[in-house]
Amino acid sequence: MTGPERFITLEGGEGTGKSTLIAGLQRVLSERGAEIVVTREPGGTVLAEAVRALALNPPDDESWSPLAHALLMNTAREDHLKNLIRPALARGAWVICDRFADSTRAYQSIDGVALEQLLAIEAIVVGETRPDLTLILDAAPDALAERRRQRNVSDVFEQKDLSFHEQVRVAFLDIADNEPDRCVVLDALQSPEDVLNAALSAIDQHLVAA
Repeated sequence: MTGPERFITLEGGEGTGKSTLIAGLQRVLSERGAEIVVTREPGGTVLAEAVRALALNPPDDESWSPLAHALLMNTAREDHLKNLIRPALARGAWVICDRFADSTRAYQSIDGVALEQLLAIEAIVVGETRPDLTLILDAAPDALAERRRQRNVSDVFEQKDLSFHEQVRVAFLDIADNEPDRCVVLDALQSPEDVLNAALSAIDQHLVAA
């Protein structure tokens, strides 16, 4: 595989299969000869992982205000960008990130933070380091209920009701509609093999041939 560094993000609601897809992408793209760096948000560095734990599982039944939660996500993101993502891109690696700024837009806007505020913070933190391609895994939340149960994950977002997850889905689809050059929506209810093939087709079309 030749060409410049690439930054790919995966987005979508809970249980859409991002982790499974990332594993497949890492395998195939590595076989093509690229250095692949897989990471996640919030998290990816020691400090960002510490913020993740605090943000997603606050202690003693406490809870963050929506704005505080957004600021925590961006605090983790700033460290993640500085210490992992940007250095990897600078040496020519391909970075595949499980969630990025689109998740903050989607989740925190639904929680009540004005989109204008979120975009202003994003501009400061992210700067020019924006994804070359965003793959949005999409499915109706009620169709993913069994997957979410099997994941056995308990955090502030997994505990939200179905209505919240439906709003998250709409928010991601709105982002895709508004930024079609960057975003590709994939049917998350396909088989893992079909999702991987669709993702690779999007990568070949948007990045490899670019």
